[in-house]
Amino acid sequence: MNKKDNLKRVIVDFKKLTPEILALLVDKYPDGYDDDQIISFKNANNEIIEAVEVTTTDTKYLVKVSTKLAVTMENYDEEDYEDFDNDDPEAVQDPNMSSDELSDDDD
Repeated sequence: MNKKDNLKRVIVDFKKLTPEILALLVDKYPDGYDDDQIISFKNANNEIIEAVEVTTTDTKYLVKVSTKLAVTMENYDEEDYEDFDNDDPEAVQDPNMSSDELSDDDD
């Protein structure tokens, strides 16, 4: 059995995004993610979820794709998160976006 099969799996919404997960995303997708890197699956409520995957030594994170995520990754600066713990979901704030950009988002 592959060691990756034993990883804890966590679905992460933008509201729960931490500096650590954001840094992993930016590292794995430095130019953003493409459609072929997006994973689609149904959650427990039978809703279709689209996410991108990043993995740590013990956890596979499926981060829900959204306009907010793309903008936050694009504007990522490690120094913005120096004063926060790596696992602080309050650290990653909603990006300043126009109402047109936000209308593309479900959350």
